[in-house]
Amino acid sequence: MYRETAPPPALRETVRCVWWNHTRGGERIVPDGCVDLVVAGESVFVAGPDTGPWQADLPPGTPVHGVRFRPGHAPRALGVAADELTDRRVALAEVWGRMGSAVTDLLSHRPHSLTALVTERVAGTERDLMLDVVLSRLDSGVPRVRDAMAGVPLGQRQFRRRFTEAVGLGPATYLRVARLRRAMAGAAAASDLASLAVAAGYSDQAHLSRECRALTADTASTFFTTIGSGHTPPVRAH
Repeated sequence: MYRETAPPPALRETVRCVWWNHTRGGERIVPDGCVDLVVAGESVFVAGPDTGPWQADLPPGTPVHGVRFRPGHAPRALGVAADELTDRRVALAEVWGRMGSAVTDLLSHRPHSLTALVTERVAGTERDLMLDVVLSRLDSGVPRVRDAMAGVPLGQRQFRRRFTEAVGLGPATYLRVARLRRAMAGAAAASDLASLAVAAGYSDQAHLSRECRALTADTASTFFTTIGSGHTPPVRAH
């Protein structure tokens, strides 16, 4: 029901994936640090970055098509700071006004035009290379935010504000989300929760259990058993 493809070459620095789904109804979506632009039936909306689990409320069977931006890159296409979208689903017409209404009408009839729209929007914009470096360090498993910010030629307060505006999460929250994603990626190969916790960068199994409950609303045993058994993890961005 859910599938992802790589973005076209022009978007690979900006977009993590392009995805399609037909909703089953009631899916729970867990944080991944991303912002999505979503076409769902006749509605088009922006799914902001989440700080906790989100319960999808689209009717079962709704066809959904989305572009998932890499963390920190959504403002280049949307023209709005990501922290204005945190824990929200916002109609594109609210974000872009009259133009958003026109684009909604277009995409509701031609959802596959979504990538062309994003390509046009990001053309000529520039990546924040310093931000990309810090995000890469957080994704790779540094234990503390200050380790990720080593060598950044800005004051910590100034850079944290810049990070939050671009990503929609503060660096400490993003670190928690990145750690959960590493645990999800390693769940199938882990022999038990204790070894999974160590491999993903948690201090111990209890730390993993607390964070899993906070970010997914499931126990670690239930959540990672589902992923480790090969079932599709909760779909992001409805």
